Amino acid sequence: MAQISLTLPDGNARSYEAGVTPAEVAADISNSLAKKAISATVDGQHWDLQWPIRGDAEISIHTMKDEAQANELIRHDLAHIMARAVQEIWPDVKVTIGPVIENGWYYDFDRAEPFTPEDLGLIEKKMKEIINLRDPVKTEIWERARAIKHYEDNGEPFKVELIESIPGDEPLRMYWHGHWQDLCRGPHLQHTGQVPADAFKLMSVAGAYWRGDSNRQMLQRIYGVAFTGKEKLKAYLTFLEEAERRDHRRLGREMQLFHFQEEAPGMVFWHPNGWTIYRALEDYMRRKLTRAGYQEIKTPQVVDRKLWEASGHWDKYRENMYITEIDEEHANEKRTNALKPMNCPCHLQVFNQGLKSYRDLPLRLAEFGSCHRYEAHGALHGLMRVRGFTQDDAHIFCTEDQIEEECSKFIDLLSDIYRDAGFTSFDIKLSTRPEVRVGSDEVWDKAEVALEKAILNVRNDYEVDPGEGAFYGPKLDFKLTDAIGREWQCGTFQVDFNLPERLDATYIGADGEKHRPVMLHRAILGSFERFLGIMLENYAGKLPFWMAPRQVVVASIISDADDYVRKVVEELTAAGIRAEADLRNEKINYKVREHSVGKVPVILACGMKEVEEGTVSVRRLGEKQTSVQPLDSVTTQLAHEATPPDLL
Repeated sequence: MAQISLTLPDGNARSYEAGVTPAEVAADISNSLAKKAISATVDGQHWDLQWPIRGDAEISIHTMKDEAQANELIRHDLAHIMARAVQEIWPDVKVTIGPVIENGWYYDFDRAEPFTPEDLGLIEKKMKEIINLRDPVKTEIWERARAIKHYEDNGEPFKVELIESIPGDEPLRMYWHGHWQDLCRGPHLQHTGQVPADAFKLMSVAGAYWRGDSNRQMLQRIYGVAFTGKEKLKAYLTFLEEAERRDHRRLGREMQLFHFQEEAPGMVFWHPNGWTIYRALEDYMRRKLTRAGYQEIKTPQVVDRKLWEASGHWDKYRENMYITEIDEEHANEKRTNALKPMNCPCHLQVFNQGLKSYRDLPLRLAEFGSCHRYEAHGALHGLMRVRGFTQDDAHIFCTEDQIEEECSKFIDLLSDIYRDAGFTSFDIKLSTRPEVRVGSDEVWDKAEVALEKAILNVRNDYEVDPGEGAFYGPKLDFKLTDAIGREWQCGTFQVDFNLPERLDATYIGADGEKHRPVMLHRAILGSFERFLGIMLENYAGKLPFWMAPRQVVVASIISDADDYVRKVVEELTAAGIRAEADLRNEKINYKVREHSVGKVPVILACGMKEVEEGTVSVRRLGEKQTSVQPLDSVTTQLAHEATPPDLL
C-alpha cells in the first residue's frame, strides 16, 4: 500500500497508508484526542472523520472546542435528525433539502397539513429521543442509478429530482443517522449522541417554494437554531428577545412614525412624528455636506430608457426597474421610461452641461435622490428593505491623482456623522478588482493603492475582500455595529472609470486636451429610510433628544394648572424645543405611562405647587425619579440638548 505524508498543525509530518481516515490519525496521535475528535480540516477543507485521505496533505483534528467547525456539524446533524423525527411521527411526509444557515438550519417538507406550534414541540421531543439513542452516523458512496432507484422505491420524488439536476456523473455520498438515510455532501458527527440535546430549539415554520420557483410546490420550512452549549442558546434567545423589543416596525407603531399598506407595497407612509425625525436627519446631513464642499442638485425621477441603455443599466438592472410607457402626442410609438433606481447617470448629465476644466475638479455633486427599485414582496422588511427610498447620494468628479485625498476627506466626514448619530464603532472593507472588469491594470493599481492609503490615514484596521470590487472599480464598504452587536452595511465609496466613458464625460486638462474624469460614487447613510430604521433599533426608540419627534410633553396634574402648562409650552417652543401640552382629564400616572410608551424623552408635570413656584416636575424617559426644577433652568438645559451636534 502506498504511503502518504500528513503534516500536523505543529509542522510535524507523519506517514500513513493511503486511505487512512482522520479518525485513525486522531487515534494515532492520542486516545484522548480520538475520543474528543469530531472532524478534521484536510488541505483547507472540512473533512468527515470517516473519509479516506488518498494523498499528501496538511491536517488538523477538531473537537467541540473548535467553535466554527462544531457549530457547522451540530447544525448539519440536527437538520438530518429533525427530518428523521418528522418522518417517524408522520411517515407520509416527503423530505427535500436541509442546509446549515447562520445560527442554525432549516429543512423543507412536503406535507398536506400545516405544521402547528404544538407540532414543533412534538418534533423537538422526538429529536431529543433520537439524540439520546446515540445512533451511529455512517456514510457510503453510491452510483447515481442506485441512489435514484433507492429514492424511487421509497417514494421520495424530490430527492430523485435533486440527483437528476446535479451536473456531472460522479458518484454520490449517502449518510445514515441510525436507520434514517439522506443524500448529503457531509461532513457529519460520528453518532447522534454528540449533538448537545439542550442547546437547540425549533423556532418557526414558513412557506417556501420548491427550489425557489413560484410555479412549483409550496413546501413547509422549519427553522431551528443550535449552539455548542445551553448557555450559548440561552444568550442567543435573549438576544432575539432584545432584537424583538427593538424592532423598528413595532416602535414605528408605538411612536406613530410610519406605516405600510398593500396599495403601495414597500413604500413608506410617513406620519407627522416620523417625518419630523426624517427632516431633522435631512437638515443635519444638508448642513454637513454644504460645509464639506458639496453642491446640492435635484434630478428627474422618470428618465427615458435611452439614458439607461447608454449607462448599461437597461441590460444589467432592468428586472429591478419600474418601467412606464407613455403615448407621446404625435409619436408613432410609445415612449418607454423608467423610474430611476439610482442617481449616477443623471448626475453625469449635470456634469456634462458646459465645459469643465481641471480647475473645477474635484466637483462634488450631492442629491437626496428619490429612487425606486423592484424588490420581491417576500423580501420587503419595514424600513430596512423597501421599494421606494431616498439615498444620501453624491458623486465626486476628480482626477486620478485626487482619489486618495477625496477618499480621506470622505472617511473623515463619514466618521463625524456616524459619531453624531451614536455609532462609535464601524468596520471598513476594501473590495479589490474582480476577474471581469473594465479599465487597465495600471489604473486599477492607482485606485486600489489610493483607497488603501486613504484608509491608513484614518485607521490601521480594515479587511480586504479580494475580487469583490465592482466591475468598474474598487470600493470601500462601511459596516456599523449597533448597541446589541449587529452589523449594518451603510456607507460606501466606489471608484468608477466606466460610466464617464460610457456617457462621454470630459474635462479640459492643464495641457488643453480632453480627459476623462474619475467618478467617485459615495453614500454615508445609504438611504434615509434604512438608516432611520437602524437608529430606531440601536436606541430602542429612545432617540437622541435633538432627533426625537416629540421632545417634551407638559402634562397638567390638575385642570387649575392648564394655563401654566400652556405658558410652559410657549416658552419651550420659543427656545426651539418641540413641546406639546397634555391637558386631558386623566391621572398624571396614566399620562406618564402613555407618553413613555411613545418614547417621549422628557415629561414635565405641573400642579399648583409648580404654578406657585414657577417650577416644573421633570421626569426623563427610563428614569423612575423625578426632580422639581425652575422653569428657566430646565428651558436652558433642554434648548442645549435640542441643538443638533453640528451646531453646538
